Amino acid sequence: MLWIKALHIVFIASWFAGLFYLPRIFVNLAQTTDPGARDMLLGMARRLFRFMTILAFPAVGLGLWLFMVYRIGMSPGSGWMHAKLFLVLLTIGYHHGCGVLLRKFEAGRNTRSARFYRWFNEIPVLFLLAITILVVVKPF
Repeated sequence: MLWIKALHIVFIASWFAGLFYLPRIFVNLAQTTDPGARDMLLGMARRLFRFMTILAFPAVGLGLWLFMVYRIGMSPGSGWMHAKLFLVLLTIGYHHGCGVLLRKFEAGRNTRSARFYRWFNEIPVLFLLAITILVVVKPF
């Protein structure tokens, strides 16, 4: 079980690194007027999104393995796990939203400002903070 936990943590950390960085690329895409820089940033964003999507699958899969096979969070009084699973679903939705925004940038249909993307970039930080507190502290 400890190997599964360790791998889960590594894949989660790697996935979140992408979730932290992709919106920063969006900030630069929203600001640039240089077509060469735009093409370079779009290429970086595409490759990062593809890579972080690949990382998300084992992260979620290993978490499900811990939950379903080892029954972590299934004992009475594990409200923290319900909250964590809800936040994981929101994180998956955020990941999907990043893909939607990337497709808008690719099509030249971005309507949001760099300021929006700076705030948008903070969302996964809040998710990771809340999930970590739920898993470590188990407040309910």
